[in-house]
Amino acid sequence: MDDVTFREATLADAPLIQPLVHHAYRGDRAKVGWTHEADLLDAQRIDEDQLRAAIADAAHAILLADQGGALIGCVQVSDKGDRLAYLGMLTVDATLQARGLGRRLIDQAERLARDRYGADRIEMNVIVQRTELIAWYERRGYRLTGERRPFPYSDARFGAPRRDDLEFVVMERSLA
Repeated sequence: MDDVTFREATLADAPLIQPLVHHAYRGDRAKVGWTHEADLLDAQRIDEDQLRAAIADAAHAILLADQGGALIGCVQVSDKGDRLAYLGMLTVDATLQARGLGRRLIDQAERLARDRYGADRIEMNVIVQRTELIAWYERRGYRLTGERRPFPYSDARFGAPRRDDLEFVVMERSLA
């Protein structure tokens, strides 16, 4: 993965990002990788309109990982104010997981959070049932804050839940 380049998404990238994210998180194709939500949620993970809105908003940035002209990963960073950034939509092509690209995307996201948004800490939400993923983030220096947030069952933009006990744990890491 030495030939991977990173850049910020433009509006023209939205149609490329949407299927990458969907196939990494949802459906049978996602089950090739270990970070999927396919057993917890059905339907789309994000749509092009949501992506375009994030790309157009200065409080958000989507970083892309490209290899040989192919989009293979992405991550979203958002400015939450009060020196806090949010890391979301960390995505690696399901067939390329466990090769270090997720770590590299996190490094890029944390650098952007510090440099652009002046953040000294970064947080994320992880579905509580995703214990392997929570452990992976803990190995990257993120810690559970003890805070839990409800899953937005009434918002179809987050997918179609396959169970009724979903909720998020909040994880945080110092960037100082």
